[in-house]
Amino acid sequence: MYTSDSGTLVAVTARHLCERPLPEQVKRLAAAGFGTVILREKGLPEYEYMKLAEQVKKACEKCRITLAVHNFPECAKKLGIELLHMPLSGLNEELCRRFRCGASVHSLNDAVKAVSLGAEYLVAGHIFATDCKKGLPPRGLDFLREICCSVGVPVYAIGGITPENAHSCVEAGASGVCVMSGAMKL
Repeated sequence: MYTSDSGTLVAVTARHLCERPLPEQVKRLAAAGFGTVILREKGLPEYEYMKLAEQVKKACEKCRITLAVHNFPECAKKLGIELLHMPLSGLNEELCRRFRCGASVHSLNDAVKAVSLGAEYLVAGHIFATDCKKGLPPRGLDFLREICCSVGVPVYAIGGITPENAHSCVEAGASGVCVMSGAMKL
């Protein structure tokens, strides 16, 4: 179980890993202490993503969990969701004026660029070995520490995060952790 030593808990969705529909999973996430869900369903066309986002938004509202739309600003606008998570390649100043934006980063240069564009938070990774990035060496806690010390926005660690190692990310300066596999299998 994640504890207060884990910092803020953010769930990143991957419905193919989930044993139940995502709206049902939101209830489990809330019970486990997750405060934010990034609806990151790569491969879905926007119209299917929109249908799923509507369902997940209702579940998040019931559970008082913040929902972030991933990569579909028009979907966020239509649903009235102000938190938008983007890959760095899709982030720009105009989006950061229209939404509260966060970005995924994989280097110090990425982090500096994202903040200069207006990102309010960063997701940095991958920190530990993970099946999601099989064969790619993890960037590690020194990488996380460097990002956290170099930018003036909250940084969340992602990649191989478990209840056993989450506290080390917070000790390295992260505001919290993002969990995908573990969150989807609760």
